[in-house]
Amino acid sequence: MTHASRGMGSAGEEQHTGRVRSLVWRDGALHLIDQRHLPLAFETVVCRTAAEVADAIRSMVVRGAPAIGAAAAYGMVLGARELAGRGADVRGGLQEVANLLKAARPTAVNLFWAVDRMLSVLERWPQLSDEELVDKLEAEASAIADEDARTCRAIGAHGAELLEPGGVLTHCNTGALATVDYGTALGVIRAAHAAGKQIHVYATETRPFLQGARLTTWELLQEGIPVTLITDNMAAYVMAQGLVKSVIVGADRITANGDVVNKIGTYGLAVLAKEHGIPFYVAAPVSTLDLNLKHGWQVPIEERDPKEVTHVLGRRIAPEGVPVINPAFDVTPNRYVTAIITEHGVVRPPFEEGLARLAQPEKRGATSA
Repeated sequence: MTHASRGMGSAGEEQHTGRVRSLVWRDGALHLIDQRHLPLAFETVVCRTAAEVADAIRSMVVRGAPAIGAAAAYGMVLGARELAGRGADVRGGLQEVANLLKAARPTAVNLFWAVDRMLSVLERWPQLSDEELVDKLEAEASAIADEDARTCRAIGAHGAELLEPGGVLTHCNTGALATVDYGTALGVIRAAHAAGKQIHVYATETRPFLQGARLTTWELLQEGIPVTLITDNMAAYVMAQGLVKSVIVGADRITANGDVVNKIGTYGLAVLAKEHGIPFYVAAPVSTLDLNLKHGWQVPIEERDPKEVTHVLGRRIAPEGVPVINPAFDVTPNRYVTAIITEHGVVRPPFEEGLARLAQPEKRGATSA
């Protein structure tokens, strides 16, 4: 990977014309905002090989389930170009590229969905030459990215009317940086704000990687949406004070029964929301559904580097030798979820029936809005 550094001044100038895109395909390479360094520095990483894309996903240069899926799609394009460039069989070698990308992060189902969709191109165009196949793969990856932008706006439109004016608590980062350029849960907040609702966001810092403190607040400040940062363990306090009217989060995987696998800490927020009588919404595209799994505890939970817990911004804060567990995600049982907001409408309990309808395009019209 190659790095291109830019100061916060130029980043701020970009924001005057709209949100940043987490990723851009340009000149045959994938350009990613390096989310590890925000908000202190605005830097980009350029990936020119599939291995570099896999490393960018694994190391959290790019993060957020939809953004990971789009990045992986372009990783498949780069892998196909590498194979064609050295005279290897593109069709024969692309499965290995797919395996490399899928291994980068095991929990986000969008990664697997996007890679499998790219592999389906091979089946749809069995007679194409390798050069023609690479072009088809690039077109498919661009379609995935473009569809994500439209999908997030549709999620925002469906969800905005659910949010009451007042405080909205959100967790992790689910905005333009987690998708291609708009956001899922943060897209709902954006849409509500644009519609004139008096929304005030309470953003959890989201330990241990601090996506809320570093990324969500940065995005919202850029757009002038009122936001207050709280530590994760302040959530109960702000709810008890009546400052929160709704909670909205994203998802990395939603199983057939409506269990939600999302950033660690989500489960605790859902329990607190129910205790305080606050609706708990989940915003996610249909590509995040995994109806092959009956419940959330069947999902592999990624265990990350202990240094994310023992260190903050590279500086050790815990004693040497202390044991650490660092699951990246937890499972929120469906009984705590008020509704799941998708691009095709809002699904309420019982989730099994509504989510199954979403998987069948001919029946989506029956989903409540």
